[in-house]
Order: sequence, then C-alpha cells, then structure tokens
Amino acid sequence: MVIVGAGFGGLEAAKALGRSRDVRVTVVDRYNHHLFQPLLYQVATAVLNPADISAPIRSVLKARNTEVMLAEAKSVDPRRKVLLVEGGEIPYDSLVLATGAAHSYFRHPEWAQVAPGLKTLEDAVRIRERVLTAFEAAERESDPERRREWLTFVIIGAGPTGVELAGALAYMTRHSLPKDFRRIDTRQARVILLEGLPRVLTAYPEELSADAKRDLEQLHVEVRTGAMVTGVDAEGVNIGEERIPTRTVLWGAGVAASPLVRSLDVPLDRAGRVKVGPLLTAPGYDDVYVIGDVAAVEQHGKPVPGIAPAAMQMGRHVAKTVRDRLAHKPPRAFRYHDKGNFAVIGRGYAVGVLFDKWKMRGLPAWLVWAGVHIAYLIGFRNRLSVMLNWGYTFFTKGGRDLRLITGNVAPRMPALNAGPTVPVAPPPRPELSVARPAPVH
Repeated sequence: MVIVGAGFGGLEAAKALGRSRDVRVTVVDRYNHHLFQPLLYQVATAVLNPADISAPIRSVLKARNTEVMLAEAKSVDPRRKVLLVEGGEIPYDSLVLATGAAHSYFRHPEWAQVAPGLKTLEDAVRIRERVLTAFEAAERESDPERRREWLTFVIIGAGPTGVELAGALAYMTRHSLPKDFRRIDTRQARVILLEGLPRVLTAYPEELSADAKRDLEQLHVEVRTGAMVTGVDAEGVNIGEERIPTRTVLWGAGVAASPLVRSLDVPLDRAGRVKVGPLLTAPGYDDVYVIGDVAAVEQHGKPVPGIAPAAMQMGRHVAKTVRDRLAHKPPRAFRYHDKGNFAVIGRGYAVGVLFDKWKMRGLPAWLVWAGVHIAYLIGFRNRLSVMLNWGYTFFTKGGRDLRLITGNVAPRMPALNAGPTVPVAPPPRPELSVARPAPVH
C-alpha cells in the first residue's frame, strides 16, 4: 500500500493500516511533517509557533509495517502500477492519493508573486514576514501616502481562511503591536476583506454570514462583498476601475486540487478533483483510491466539504475497504457523517453549524471550535502549548513574543528621512461599541 500525502486523510489511512499484519505501508510526502492546516493563519499572524501545529511524520507513524519516504511525487502510471517520484519510481499493489489542494488564481498565475496564499508552513512564515515588514517599513517611511500604502492590508476571498486572517490581523494591529512602534499608530492600519460573491462565508447559512460580517466590522475590518478583483500587483489591487493602493495583499480565494491526479487521465470536476466512485476509487481503477481535497464526493445531492473531518473519515474508510478486500468481505460505500463546520471570527466569537442541524454563534461556537481543534492536534506537547498560549492571549490580549522576521528584509526598507524625526505619541485607544462586545482574536 502506497499513500501519497501525510495530511489528515493520508495519515488516518496509514494509522489504521498500521494495525494490519498483512499490509505493508509506504507513506510518501515531500515534507517530513504533518501539518494542522486549520491553524496556519495563527502562525501567519504571530499567534502560534510553526512547531505548535506540526509533527514529524516518522514520530507519528511508528508501526512496524509502515515506512516513510521523503520524496515528491511527479505522476502515476496506473497501468504499470508505479508511482513516479523525483529520482525513481515506487511500485504498488494499491495506491492512495491524498495530496491536498493548491492555490488557484483564476487564470492569473502572475498574482501568486504578490498575493501569497496559505497552505504550508512556508506560506505562513512568508506571510508573517510580509505583514511585520510592512509595519517596519511604515515606521521608517516619511511620505504620508506611502506610509498609508504600507499600513493597508488587502485580503482577497472571504471564505474561512480569509475571514480568520482578517480577524486575526485586525486584532494584531489594535492590541499586539501599538506599544512596539513610536512613529506610527498601528491602530490606524486598514484591513480590507474583498469577496466577489454577495456575502462572506458562503458555505454557511445566510444569518451566520451576516453575523460574521457584522463582527468583522466591529473589529474594524472593511468588508466589501460583490468586489471582483481584476488586477493585483506589487503596489495595489484593482476592482474594476477602482484602485486600492497597498503593499500587502494576501490570497484566501480559490483552491484547486493537486495536479498529481491529472496523470490518472480520469474525469475531473472544475476544481481539478477526481470524481470518485462509492468506494472512493478513481474511475476504472479499483486499486487507486483518491481522498481528501483531491476527491469530488457527493452525498444526498450535496458535495462533501473539503475539511479535515471529511478527509479523516475518507482515510479510515479506505483502510477498512482494504482490510475487507483482504478478508474477502464485500466493501461498503463511503458515507460522510457531518459533525460540524466552524469559522472563527475573533477571540471568544465564531460561527458554525453542529451536526448539520444546530446553528451556533458567539462564545459557545468559539468554545466548540477551540475544543475540536485541540482534540485534532497531533501530540500532547502541541495540545498543551496551544492551550496555554490561547489561555494567555485570551486574558491578556497580548500573546507571546512570536513577532519574528527571520529573513534579512533590511535592503527592502524605505530610505530614511534626511531630517531628524520625532517619535509621535499614539492617539488614545478608540472606544468600541458597548452594544455588543467586539470579538478579539
């Protein structure tokens, strides 16, 4: 059994098959760690350390029948039953493709250079560096217009990633950073969230979308729906004829399936996902399973969401199917059990739907979201570290000193003003509305 990808689905399949004596498992991944993607935005906004949401694959998969191979898969030859990787090929009896999703820039690949997305630890560290560099540049900038550009942050896409990024970034500008700078007031920074569709969080019921939009605005996020982006460059974003000058653009919009599945030459949907059968197999190949973000699965006329619980259920189902086949038992069709879907807006506030029935908002939704994320984290150390950090930030509104720029960005800083500069005392902290406490991350 060869499993490509050690995300939620691939890891669950490998762990379940690790208990089978008659199966030999090889897990192939281009990274040596499993990543808890739902909390990547907290690394990008300097709330958590990269190590808090990741774990070495070898330390997780310790079964004797399982080996881990650090390699990048290039293509699949299903007729020869081999996986082609960089530098060679790996034969298989059964193959599981769980390679996840990549960014989609809607036929504008050039935007990727100036609007990074958030899928890997490298992406999160790069975004953190870009955001913190913007404040450092604004501190040095003498021209008011250019300073405003540095202090304007545009996030494209108001799905869960975009909403969570916007809320966390707005909180950072008003609570974590003001005491760190002398010549700028970080509370004057603009966080603009752009969405081409009529509302934010379109996968959620309309009333929860309205709640999310209202709370984002209470966090001083400028939410603009029906805003179709037509251009992105290093100095701004175009929305039709309108131009928003900014030096920091973040991408939270489209996603596309990993291109590896295209080598199967099977039917794909518009997002590049394989239209799998009831057993999660690729059409025409009973020995090739496709799970997670690269699988297009429908149930009761609705697509199964591309979230971690769905991928984990798919991974466990594939492992059971393999064991049933080895035992000459008839395998069962995959059935997704919806346990809920949540998006956090800020500290103490989230929206979500539990068990596809109960709509939740506010502190109860945030507590459920926090509990589920803690439970799904790999390793006791990670769970304890995240719990302690969240507890500290919840009560202090400060957070740990994680605002590190690890690269040398000094050459990109604006020229210093020739004349002497005088530190400017920040204005009084603006009062928030007392009608409803504003959520903070």
